[in-house]
Amino acid sequence: MADSLTLDPVDLEILRLLQNDARTTYRDLAAAVGVAPSTCLDRVSRLRRGGVILGHALRLDPAKLGRSLEALLSVQVRPHRRELIGPFVERVRALPESLSLFHLTGPDDYLVHVAVVDAADLQRLVLDEFTSHKEVARVETRLIFQQWSCGPLLPPGAAAT
Repeated sequence: MADSLTLDPVDLEILRLLQNDARTTYRDLAAAVGVAPSTCLDRVSRLRRGGVILGHALRLDPAKLGRSLEALLSVQVRPHRRELIGPFVERVRALPESLSLFHLTGPDDYLVHVAVVDAADLQRLVLDEFTSHKEVARVETRLIFQQWSCGPLLPPGAAAT
């Protein structure tokens, strides 16, 4: 882990608190970890510069946006070559239904998390945006009944409180 940053217990607590609520003010964050607000700001800035904090994301409810059915698509790309996978990745990332995309080892090359209107919309997506492309050898679909966020993510050996 040559790229890792040395984190002390205060840093770890800052990360835990921000992962639970990224909108926490520096004043509240500083009070919770027992440092001055300016010290807290310096620590968060160091964590950003060091690449530990990558950004702040807004989470949306797909169902409230008319996309109440979520699924995981396992996709095989054949042949698995750079000149094919680059355009495949960009095309999938550009789909409004795509929530996340993972490049995998094993029998499937990609796992795509999608949100669609209904089963007919999922069928359209699979047929029109995936299997209609010659490099896509296979798509396997799994519906998501429920999902949970986990965490907070901390370095190995750091206890979550």
